[in-house]
Amino acid sequence: MIFDPMYDFDEVIERHGTRCIKYDTLQAEFGRPDLQALWVADMDFRTPGFILDALRRRLDHPVLGYPTTGADYFEIVSRWVEDLHGWKVPASCFRYVPGIVRGFGFAERCFLQPGDKVIIQKPVYHPFRIVTEESGFVVTNNPLKPVCDADGFLEHYEMDLDALERQIDARTKMMILCNPHNPGGTVWSAETLRRLADICDRHGIIVLSDEIHCEMVLGGQRHVPFASVSEAAARCSITFMAPSKTFNIAGVVSSYAIVQNPALAEKFFRYLESNEIDYPTIFSAEATRAAYTEAGKAWRAEMLAYLQDNVDFVDGWLREHLPRIRAVRPQASFLIWLDCRKLGLPQPALVDLFVNKAHLALNDGTVFGEEGTGFMRLNAGCPRSLLRSALESLAAAFD
Repeated sequence: MIFDPMYDFDEVIERHGTRCIKYDTLQAEFGRPDLQALWVADMDFRTPGFILDALRRRLDHPVLGYPTTGADYFEIVSRWVEDLHGWKVPASCFRYVPGIVRGFGFAERCFLQPGDKVIIQKPVYHPFRIVTEESGFVVTNNPLKPVCDADGFLEHYEMDLDALERQIDARTKMMILCNPHNPGGTVWSAETLRRLADICDRHGIIVLSDEIHCEMVLGGQRHVPFASVSEAAARCSITFMAPSKTFNIAGVVSSYAIVQNPALAEKFFRYLESNEIDYPTIFSAEATRAAYTEAGKAWRAEMLAYLQDNVDFVDGWLREHLPRIRAVRPQASFLIWLDCRKLGLPQPALVDLFVNKAHLALNDGTVFGEEGTGFMRLNAGCPRSLLRSALESLAAAFD
C-alpha cells in the first residue's frame, strides 16, 4: 500500500524528555536508561494532525473554563460504534469515564462488597488483578487454555468455560473480560462470548468488558462487542471503549462506558455522576470528536495496514533468524506476544537477555500472571526501522 505522505508511519520521533512513561521511566522500571522502548502500550506514531489541529483550535480561545461536551457528543460516539462494529446503542447508554482501568475500579466499588470475588483470565492485562485486590476484593483466576502448533509454539488462547462455571460460588459477583485479549491478541468469537454470557447471566455475575483494542482488529477480523451477542450479554455487562489506543491519544484520557441494562445503568451512572467522575476534560472531548470522523476512518485504515505489515515483518524475521522465538500473531492490536519457551531459560534469565544483553525494554510475560512464564510482550506500534533494529539487537545478544 502507498501511504499518504501526511501519514508517514516510518517517521522516527524523539520522545525522550517529554515526560512520557514509555521512555522517561526506563531507569526506574528496568534499572538502565539505554534501552529501546518496546513496552508501554502507546504507539510511536505521530498523533493524527486533524486531532492536534482540533486541540490547537480550542487553545486559540483564551479561557479554559468548565466545559460541556455538547448535546451531540455521545450521538457521535454512538454512530462511530455502530459504523465500526454494527452495534446500535442509544446515546443515553453512554457515559464518560476517566480511563478504563479506573472505570473497573469505580464499577467494583459501586456494585461489590468487601470479600466479593472477581474472575479474571490469566495471562491477562495485569491492572485487572491490581485494581481488584487493591480495592479489597478477591481475584479468582480462570486460566486461558493455550492452543499450540505441531512444533509446540503457542498459536492462540481459548476460554475454559466449563472450569469457569465450576469456580463460581456465592461470593463470585463480577468478571473482567479482555475483548480483544491482551497480551495474546485473540479476537473472541461470538459463540464463545455467547456461552460466557449465558453462564454469567445465569449466576448473576456482572461482566466488565475491556474493549480498548476493539478498533484495532487485523487481518480481516471483525470485533464482536460482548454486549451485542445476546440479550443475556446486554443484561449482565458494562462495556468500556476508547479512541486512545487507535489514535495514540492515551494521555488525553477519553474513555467511555456503555450500559444497556437500565438497572445497572441507573446505579452505575448515578455513582459516576454523584462523584463527578463522568466529567470529561476539554481536551478529551475535542480529541474524540476529531477522531470519530471520516478523517479518522481513513487514518485508522492506513495505520492498521502498516501495523499488519509490522506483524508480518516480526513474524517472518524471527522465523528466519531466531527460530526458537515465535511471534503469536495478534488478531488485534499492536502488541505481539513472543513465545520464548524453546530457549529453555528461567524467566529472570530471559528478562536479562532482553534487557541487559539486547538492551530492549519489553514487558516480562509473568507480569500478566505465572501463565506468562517463557513469554515477553513486544510493542510493534512503531516505525519498522525501529523493529528491525530491535530484532537485530536481540540476535546480536545471542551471538
